[in-house]
Amino acid sequence: MGRINVLDKHTAELIAAGEVVERPSSVIKELLENSIDAGAKNITVEIKNGGTTLMRVTDDGIGFMREDVQKAFLRHATSKVATEHDLDSIMTLGFRGEALASISAVSKVELITRSADEEEGTYYVINGGVEKRLEDAGCNVGSNIIIRDLFYNIPARQKFLKKDVSEGNAVAQVVDRLSLSHPEVAFTFIRDSKQALKTSGDGKLLSAIYSVFGREFAASLIPVDYELNGIKVEGFISKPEYSKASRSMQTFFVNNRYVRSRTAGAAIDEAAKGSVMAGKFLCCVLNISLPHSLVDVNVHPAKIEVRFQNERPLFDAVYHAVKGALYKGDTRKNVSFSTSKRENPFAQFDLLSHDVKKEPETSKPIPNKKVNPIDELNLSPVTEEKSEKNEDKKPFEVISKKQAVPIFNRNFSVGDRNRIDNYLESLEVISNSKIEPEISVPEGKSMPTFEVMKAQSMDDTATDTDLFASETVNEPQILIPEDIEYKYIGEAFSTYIIIEYKGELMLIDKHALHERIIYNSLRVNPQENTQLLLVPESVVLTKTEYSSAIENLDMFSQFGFEVEDFGSSTLIVRGAPQYITGEDIADTVTEMVSSISLNKRDISTEKMDWIFHNIACRAAVKAGNKSSEAELRDLVKKLLSDDNLRYCPHGRPVCVVLKKSEVEKLFGRA
Repeated sequence: MGRINVLDKHTAELIAAGEVVERPSSVIKELLENSIDAGAKNITVEIKNGGTTLMRVTDDGIGFMREDVQKAFLRHATSKVATEHDLDSIMTLGFRGEALASISAVSKVELITRSADEEEGTYYVINGGVEKRLEDAGCNVGSNIIIRDLFYNIPARQKFLKKDVSEGNAVAQVVDRLSLSHPEVAFTFIRDSKQALKTSGDGKLLSAIYSVFGREFAASLIPVDYELNGIKVEGFISKPEYSKASRSMQTFFVNNRYVRSRTAGAAIDEAAKGSVMAGKFLCCVLNISLPHSLVDVNVHPAKIEVRFQNERPLFDAVYHAVKGALYKGDTRKNVSFSTSKRENPFAQFDLLSHDVKKEPETSKPIPNKKVNPIDELNLSPVTEEKSEKNEDKKPFEVISKKQAVPIFNRNFSVGDRNRIDNYLESLEVISNSKIEPEISVPEGKSMPTFEVMKAQSMDDTATDTDLFASETVNEPQILIPEDIEYKYIGEAFSTYIIIEYKGELMLIDKHALHERIIYNSLRVNPQENTQLLLVPESVVLTKTEYSSAIENLDMFSQFGFEVEDFGSSTLIVRGAPQYITGEDIADTVTEMVSSISLNKRDISTEKMDWIFHNIACRAAVKAGNKSSEAELRDLVKKLLSDDNLRYCPHGRPVCVVLKKSEVEKLFGRA
């Protein structure tokens, strides 16, 4: 007796359903793709209990014709593919004709639909692959499909479903991705009778991103629009400062189909090098458009992985698109502080006119705890108003008890006045205390700015103008190129240059800035930075590394090195970039050769870009080292004359900007 059995129809359908329907999210994905292919402009998705008990998808697409309803639930029945040649250029999201048949095999399905050519709609019921009802129904043009009790006839599959929350999150992720890939469609997602998502359907990707990820994420994005060799890349990427520690916020679409693409991810990583901190990744929502004949989408059951005819053009297009977007759209990082205003303990008292606003008649009882006695009076702070009457009015200042006594002589009980007197006495103790701030000054260094401020702060007659008088008198100002002024203040911690520029305070990391300047110089034309060595450096390699280096000697010149074969697994370095010397030359060449030996087939510039990083890092002035004022001023000139100096090659910011208003907030002046 033979061993091979031909499976019956029902068993074969269950096996096929297992490939297409894994969980509720896979059901929603198939149904939404069908709705989009049907030309729907408005789609509503509703689920309950993570989709295990109820899933409903309603659209205003072209709908089903009566004669096609029953066919649609047969395996391999589709309107999107007619011949084998159609598989060479698939332009729709669905094409296999297995979705409805697989879904109906493991759930209870109801379909209400009508096409524009018919006056009456159709109501169709099929449970577990068995037809139950087919009758007329009144409905709008489009389709309304309801899925109940997923895997009701396969208890073993039900046990493998996750918690309702997890399944619901998976469904939400599917809706989010399709909302981003088709911003022209208005999606509404209802989860357990609550609206979780609604997109406008205005065709603008940024609107869809705003609806899916929120305002803060949308505000951090840079637009991308680039085309190379027939491949168009458009969408948005995040600014480097908003990069994440994982790739979870990287979303790719190929011809408006969500995919997972290692090639596109690698291209973004390479383009972001030098702008993003190590271990972090840019966020993105990118759609890659290319001829349908160049991509095969029929390689994965869930259609989330595709195969490209040639990966290199895709890599180049994404790489240059992201690189260009970062160059144009990124800006220098600004720093801001959120400081809460100090509450005025004298509440609604006008200290100039000595007018007092009466306490409301229905005041709350005073709690039995130690609190500010002024707060016990239930008074709100006075806000400074700009008018002619109080034009010279200053923010709240601590006043003496004698000054404050006349204010409290009216409309207050003895107990209230006693509590206020005690509070004023405590303020006088604080204001009269001569507490000197602890300032850490490096050995051998002087900080005249802080000394002047500290000395004058001990003088009760000193004014705000006096405190900074010594800083502004005889301070030289420098003009860099043409009408750009800045004031050099000094250097902190032998690392950070401090300047005043256009009403802002700039803190500049000298190592990061110098590193980026060297890196940019090397990138533009490495050969111009090459200098001959008086004593050539020899580099001894392993056999494998030596063989790889000999095959790619010309590559070294691209990075400013003059390297020759010396035989016996040794290279001779006769020239190197002027920025590096001594042991750094041999170490850099060794690292280059190691990289070449590991990537023999790919030594393109973007893959070897880390060499420029290495050279720049080794050659740049080190943080903590002493630098002359002339050197620091030269770095500042280059920074202010080149707006592209934003990050060091490793992704750290070159400078941060403190606006005058933010500094004033810290000192209570704003």
